[in-house]
Amino acid sequence: MWGLQMALLTMSERELDRLKVIEDICAGRISVTQGAALAGISRRQMTRLVLAFRTSGASGLISRKRGFPSNRQYSSGFRDYVVGLVEQHYSDFGPTFAMEKLEAVHGVSLSKETLRQWMTAAGLWKSRTERRKGVYQPRNRRDCFGELIQIDGSHHWWFEGRGPKCALLVYVDDATSKLVHLRFAASENAFDYFNATKDYLRRYGKPLAFYSDKHAVFRTTHASSRDATTGMTQFGRALRELNIDIICANSPQAKGRVERANKTLQDRLVKELRLAGISTIEAANVYADAFVAQHNARFGKEPRNPKDMHRPLSEHESLDDAMCHKEQRTLSGSLTLQYDKRASCKTLRGIRQLGADFAG
Repeated sequence: MWGLQMALLTMSERELDRLKVIEDICAGRISVTQGAALAGISRRQMTRLVLAFRTSGASGLISRKRGFPSNRQYSSGFRDYVVGLVEQHYSDFGPTFAMEKLEAVHGVSLSKETLRQWMTAAGLWKSRTERRKGVYQPRNRRDCFGELIQIDGSHHWWFEGRGPKCALLVYVDDATSKLVHLRFAASENAFDYFNATKDYLRRYGKPLAFYSDKHAVFRTTHASSRDATTGMTQFGRALRELNIDIICANSPQAKGRVERANKTLQDRLVKELRLAGISTIEAANVYADAFVAQHNARFGKEPRNPKDMHRPLSEHESLDDAMCHKEQRTLSGSLTLQYDKRASCKTLRGIRQLGADFAG
């Protein structure tokens, strides 16, 4: 009895299924042919199993190869050789690509799954489960259009090989996922954000807040005594003058709507620019409005609250005065000032000229 229990514990699931069929054969409930069909094996193999069961009991059905290495197993020397090749030449390759290169370049032939197991054991490859990113709880949308605008710059080969690599400044409404503004620029800098934001504000009005990453345009890590407001960037200072908040996200996942929009644009907008034959920043900015309308009709959503939270500009607010570079300086007793130890002026006309030179 004890031997039977030990045999049952060591048997595989397939062997346990065969045991039930063989017991029925021995009891005369089914024939050997019927039992072979149920087990999915030949009649000859079933006859051998029945004979082994009658001779040795359930333990006779256990494979004698269990616990011994396979006859088809590669030697440890061959395994070390292959892993060494991968580590030396293909350490950043996936198992499938590495297998192709090993066969084509080094004449080494083995299965993809075997190589995957060897690379995983050597720390050269991680499974999809191990590479899976952390789970983030989704943030609920804002209720109203204009309540929160996510902004980001995407550096990409927007014109593929037809033009230079450039940046696309993307403005996405959080409540509706609609693109509210696109602007192509040579790089992601404060002056291009000034121009893009002015175009957006003239069209829609002032949103309650902008949501951005921690790019140097939006957030400074060091307080500056030269700034009009210590520790605030020029873009942040401009929004403060217009009574618009700016929120800097702590991770890309926090501003996931604009990040996902960037991926969609890098797929769809690139192809649309190719079909339209556009290869310059100027032509792309002219085309952007037509693409935005098409994109929003396809991907835009209705807000939970139909109220538009954009606010009109006040009479005393000027976009040109706010969206510019400003520095605070103190005139000396001789009515002179300096900036970065490279310029000085003694007259009001000279001060204006210094500002024009700086803007240029």
